[in-house]
Amino acid sequence: MDLAEAAPSESVEICNRTGSGPLLLLCEHASHEIPERYKGLGLDPAHALSHAAWDPGARAVALKLSHALNSPLVASRVSRLVYDCNRPPHSRGAMPERSEVVEVPGNRDLTPDQREERIASVYRPFCDAVSRVLAERKARGLSTLLVTVHSFTPVFHGKPREVELGILHDSDSRLADIILAQADRLPHRNIQRNAPYTPEDEVTHSLKLHGIENGLLNVMIEMRNDLLRTPEEEAAMAEELLQLIRPALAALQPDTLPPGGNHA
Repeated sequence: MDLAEAAPSESVEICNRTGSGPLLLLCEHASHEIPERYKGLGLDPAHALSHAAWDPGARAVALKLSHALNSPLVASRVSRLVYDCNRPPHSRGAMPERSEVVEVPGNRDLTPDQREERIASVYRPFCDAVSRVLAERKARGLSTLLVTVHSFTPVFHGKPREVELGILHDSDSRLADIILAQADRLPHRNIQRNAPYTPEDEVTHSLKLHGIENGLLNVMIEMRNDLLRTPEEEAAMAEELLQLIRPALAALQPDTLPPGGNHA
């Protein structure tokens, strides 16, 4: 059975919505799709499918985790160059004019009305979908941990990155600590805390908004995208992540697992 369910907005999907597993998975950069009304943002065609436009492999891995752990997944269906759902509306990175070396002509000199249209059509539906799933889980008495799933390029501004898996957190490091304690289960992997990004890079918006503000343990997982080039590699990465996540879940005490958010 296909676990993907269309949410009320075309810009977001909810997968395995009724899953009773312990996680709520988010994938803010799941898609490179640019709705026709944005006229391709003026991008060079080679850049429209590049890592600048999305996180290659992230949705595929997140879906496999959703299946394996019977947990819901909320994923954006719109390129992060239209609106980055891991950025608040006031952030310059929400609708970037430049992403690394990629110029985004369609994001230059946006009017307040143009910015508000993207916030209303992409960002708010994503946040609303997360809130709905959390409210539903809370009503069912389900405990929830928030896990956001991302991938990153192996070379950034010309500099190679050695890290292969990043375990990121903001002010609440509890879930990250427990997952990092399992790192010796993957001795072949270069696993690092808050790499290749840190909270100072403004990458923890979802963790703060959907996790910390709702009293949920939370973590961001970053995977180097040269490890996700094929469906076989995506499946292998999901299995590796499960080797970290499953024992981390087993190590958690029941009283550290809050119910599904503070939504009424």
